[in-house]
Amino acid sequence: MKLDRYELKSDDQLTTFDFLSEGTKGKIEKVVQFTLIYQENLYNLAFGDRNFLTGQIDDKVVTDNGDSEKVLASVVAAIYAFCDKTPDALIYATGSTAARTRLYRMGINKYYDIVTEDFMIFGQTESEWEQYVKGKNYDAFVVQRKKH
Repeated sequence: MKLDRYELKSDDQLTTFDFLSEGTKGKIEKVVQFTLIYQENLYNLAFGDRNFLTGQIDDKVVTDNGDSEKVLASVVAAIYAFCDKTPDALIYATGSTAARTRLYRMGINKYYDIVTEDFMIFGQTESEWEQYVKGKNYDAFVVQRKKH
């Protein structure tokens, strides 16, 4: 996906990525982290601002820095990089709030045709998983890089 994005910095394992959001509120450090949560290939995608007091990801803060498209493209770039290193990974993502999950869904819908060239996408409604249907409401998502 060739969208304007921020430069990513990562750890050696390509499981944690940092970048600086630059917008109306100044420079804000963002973090994307992939954590193994089940067996050998299901990873949770955590995303948010770095809390400078704890060093941890704050996924509840509302930054509103005016650069959401570029931030989303940067998160997607991190997913591509992680999947290049871990090609069999299933990546689980959900928002920390219903509004954030809605934003993720809107991002998937906006770039659906591009994203589905490289990824299989699944959505969760209550406890049921299905292949993602554009425009349908989901509580969580799983993506996996397609084998080309």
